[in-house]
Amino acid sequence: MAKDINSTVEQHEQLIEEVLAAYPEKARKKRAKHLGVAQPVAEEPGILSKCDTVKSNIKSVPGVMTIRGCSYAGSKGVVWGPVKDMLHISHGPVGCGHYSWSQRRNYYTGTTGVDSFVTMQVTTDFQENDIVFGGDKKLEKAIDELNTLFPLNNGISIQSECPIGLIGDDIEAVSRKKKKDIGKTIVPVRCEGFRGVSQSLGHHIANDTLRDWVIDPAMQAETRREAGPYDVNVIGDYNIGGDAWSSRILLEEIGLNVIGNWSGDATLAEIEAAPTAKLNLIHCYRSMSYICRHMEEKYGVQWMEYNFFGPSQIALSLRAIAAKFDETIQARAEAVIAKYQPLVDAVNAKYRPRLEGKTVMLYVGGLRPRHVVDAYHDLGMVIAGTGYEFAHADDYKRTGHYIKEGTLIYDDVSGYELEKFIERIRPDLVGSGIKEKYPVQKMGIPFRQMHSWDYSGPYHGYDGYAIFARDMDLAINNPVWGLFDAPWKKSA
Repeated sequence: MAKDINSTVEQHEQLIEEVLAAYPEKARKKRAKHLGVAQPVAEEPGILSKCDTVKSNIKSVPGVMTIRGCSYAGSKGVVWGPVKDMLHISHGPVGCGHYSWSQRRNYYTGTTGVDSFVTMQVTTDFQENDIVFGGDKKLEKAIDELNTLFPLNNGISIQSECPIGLIGDDIEAVSRKKKKDIGKTIVPVRCEGFRGVSQSLGHHIANDTLRDWVIDPAMQAETRREAGPYDVNVIGDYNIGGDAWSSRILLEEIGLNVIGNWSGDATLAEIEAAPTAKLNLIHCYRSMSYICRHMEEKYGVQWMEYNFFGPSQIALSLRAIAAKFDETIQARAEAVIAKYQPLVDAVNAKYRPRLEGKTVMLYVGGLRPRHVVDAYHDLGMVIAGTGYEFAHADDYKRTGHYIKEGTLIYDDVSGYELEKFIERIRPDLVGSGIKEKYPVQKMGIPFRQMHSWDYSGPYHGYDGYAIFARDMDLAINNPVWGLFDAPWKKSA
């Protein structure tokens, strides 16, 4: 086994060198810092190097095709957009607004256009005159019109696009003025796309506006809800395909009271009440750790990361969460784990023989390049490579606890690099985003869209594991892959 691992490490290191050889020297040196192969550290048993040492959160190399998003995408598309009882204005030209229109399958309850607005897109539709003379008055008019058209909205966020930062629209002043006029929460978000190196800064900016314009003002009010002993918040779950609902079911089954789930299926009131909880449970560490730290520092609310992908991690997470509470919750956690074990056994009995030993390459944003790893391991599958679009160093450090020695690691991988890695490794499955889906399938390799579950889901929780296993089997064992040859295999 050791010989096989050593061989894999050497092969992957050689592969990196071959791929980098196509670049000019300067680009080659830059990109080399973002690629590596996981190996053990002698001084720290259980820790893998080339994870936290991989460089991340650095500007992409100009001219090298990146798969990242922008700061606006991080705020509007991830953090603020799923808050269902608020209207979210894309302030700027229509192009960015069109991009943000209901692209992530953030499920929610409510009546669209009446008390819920997630899938509705609002833009101030900047024209040349607005660039020259400013868009403040247009923004004010848009807020008035929205409040008239949708009187049951509980607030409005202003998501700035690139031109807003360039021309200097004072969206903060507009927000304060209109809050007085209509008596509702108005949140200005300086998330212009040119800020930062990726969508990650948009997450951070959005967290800061949650703090300054929603949570802290609400906590300064005289009326606060009474806190219960088992109150928790689920933070950083965007309810892709119903994921947050699956997580909530398990937490409530072990006896906890979920007072807020944001921003998937979230209301403004849930966010305002967040600091009254006993514990914050964070799913997407990268996008929401900032606000969790603030609530710990200012309001004393502890927080912890959890993972509900696959039965191994679900059991570990439920026990870790229960350990924060009394013996009643701990006993119920054990009962819930035991309750679902027959489901897990049935899923593994059906799908593991069909998926055992199949190799997977992942390239996603947020938490999935590490969180889904053990779900694949539970099915007997092997992670050949994994990487993030917009991770920071602490994300890669956490990744070292999930993956195994010899795993190929790549940060902000370019279209060229990813294609060459896939072509050489020839995995049985690739899990990545919509931009990568069709080129990979044209290479004759099965693919699952791991940003929004390829219109399936949920994947969280025990029931989600059954859906996850079924989808991986449908992708890999679909007979279509044996009906055509890759272009380079066709005879002249």
